[in-house]
Amino acid sequence: MIPPAPSGAEPAAPIVRTELPGLPAPKRGKVRDVYDLGDRLLIVATDRLSAYDHILSPGIPDKGKILHQMSTFWFERLGEIVPHHLAGGELPEQLTPFESILAGRSALVQKARVVPFECVARGYLAGSGYREYVDGGTVCGLPLPAGLVRASRLPEPIFTPATKAEEGHDENVTFEQMASDLGTVLATRLRGLTLSLYTAAAEHAASVGLILADTKFEFGLDERGEILWIDEALTPDSSRYWEAATWSPGTEPASFDKQYVRNWLDSCGWDHQSPPPTLPDDVVEGTRARYLEAFRRVVGREPDL
Repeated sequence: MIPPAPSGAEPAAPIVRTELPGLPAPKRGKVRDVYDLGDRLLIVATDRLSAYDHILSPGIPDKGKILHQMSTFWFERLGEIVPHHLAGGELPEQLTPFESILAGRSALVQKARVVPFECVARGYLAGSGYREYVDGGTVCGLPLPAGLVRASRLPEPIFTPATKAEEGHDENVTFEQMASDLGTVLATRLRGLTLSLYTAAAEHAASVGLILADTKFEFGLDERGEILWIDEALTPDSSRYWEAATWSPGTEPASFDKQYVRNWLDSCGWDHQSPPPTLPDDVVEGTRARYLEAFRRVVGREPDL
C-alpha cells in the first residue's frame, strides 16, 4: 500500500460545483464544468470524483487543482507531438470576480468538434483489457500472447479505442469499427498520435519510478479540420500509474489512480446500482495523498494550492 504523502497546509473545502453569475449555464461533466464564452471555452476542474459511473461524495479537496495543473504540465511537455487546446492569455474581464474560484483549476481553451471516441493506449494488462483477455485472449479484438497475467507488460503498446458515452459506460471497440465511423485516414492518424503520446509519457514516468500502465486521450478537430489534443492529459483520473519498485505481474499493483477508491467501493458491500455510499475520511485523505504524490513525482514540484 502507498503510504499517505504529507499534504502540507490544511486542504480547503472541496469545490464540487461552480456557479459563475453572468455567464451561460455550464455543461457539467463527471468532473469538469465547461462554460461557453463565445470564441473560447472556460474549463473548470472541480473536486468531484467519479467511479463506476457515479459521482461520489464528498469531493476530494484540491483534486481539481492537482489534476488540472498536471494536465497543463503534460500538454506543454508533449505539445510538439500534437497541438493542444490550451488557448493561454489573461482571463477576460468578465471572469476577474471569480479569480479566487478559478485560480489553479481553470483554463481557456480553443473550441473543437470532439471526436466521439476515447483513444486508449495500453502498455500493460489491466482493467477491462485484462477481463477481456481472460475471457478470450484478446483486447478490443487484438489477439495477445497466451500466458499473460494481471499487470503483465505487453509485447508492445496497443491502441484500443472506446466509444465516448455521455452517461454510463464507454464501450471498447475495434480499430476497424472506429475507422468505419471516422474514415481510415483520421482513425490511423489518431492511433499514431495516441501511441506516440503514450510512449513519450511512459518514458518520463519511468524516469521518476512510475509505470504508466495505460491512459486515454481525447481529441477534437478545430475549425480548419486539424487535430487538437483536448480535455485532460495523463492524469490519475484518465491513466493508471503504478509504483515501479513494487510492480509484480500476477498481483494488483500499488497505484496512484482511482483504483484505490474502486477497491474500497468493491469491499464495502455496495451493489454498484443504488446511490453510492459516502466515502469515509480515510479514503478521502488517502485519495488526495495519492493524487499529490503522483503530481510530485511526475511534475517534480508541489502543485499551487
